[in-house]
Amino acid sequence: MTGLGTVAWPPAPIRTERLVLRESEARDRAAFIEMFASTEVHTYLGGARPRDELEHAVPEVPGRRPGLFVVELGGAMIGMVALDRRDAERPGHVRPEAGEAELGYTFLPEAWGHGYAAEACRAALAWFADASPGEPVVLCTQEANERSMRLAVKLGFTEVERFEEYGAEQWFGVVLGHGGRPPSP
Repeated sequence: MTGLGTVAWPPAPIRTERLVLRESEARDRAAFIEMFASTEVHTYLGGARPRDELEHAVPEVPGRRPGLFVVELGGAMIGMVALDRRDAERPGHVRPEAGEAELGYTFLPEAWGHGYAAEACRAALAWFADASPGEPVVLCTQEANERSMRLAVKLGFTEVERFEEYGAEQWFGVVLGHGGRPPSP
C-alpha cells in the first residue's frame, strides 16, 4: 500500500478465531504460484498465468509489500488480503482527491465456502481502521463474480456506482461505518 504514512509495517501477526494474517515468507511461494496459475481463482481477474512462467517470475519471497497479508490456516497459506491505494486514473472513487484504500482478496479454491475470506477481510479492515481511523475503504469487483459480490455485502460495503472496466461491468462500494470497521457478522 503506498502512502502508509506513519503506519508501521509489517504489523504483528493478526490472529482470528481460525486464521493468522501475516507478512509473506519464502514458504508461501508455492501457494502464490498456485493462486496465480489457477483458472478458477482468476476467472474474474484477467485469467490465469502459465505455471512455468510463474516458476521463473515469482520471487523467493512473493507478495512482500506493505498492505499485503498472507492468510494462513493451520500453518499453510490459503489466500491473501491486500489494502492498496486505488489509482486516481481508474474509475470509481468516493472522495475528490481519490487514492482511497482499496480492499482486495484472493483465496485458493479449496478455501472457498468456509467463511475464511470474510474472517480474514474483517480482520484486515479492523487493523486498517485502527491504523487510519475514519478513512473509508473501497472495493471493486466484477458484477458477474457472485461470490465476491456476496462477500462485499457481508462485509458491510455499500454500492456507490457501477461502471465498465476491463471489458466487464464492475460493482464499486465503500465501507464507512463503525469508525471504518465493517459490521460484525
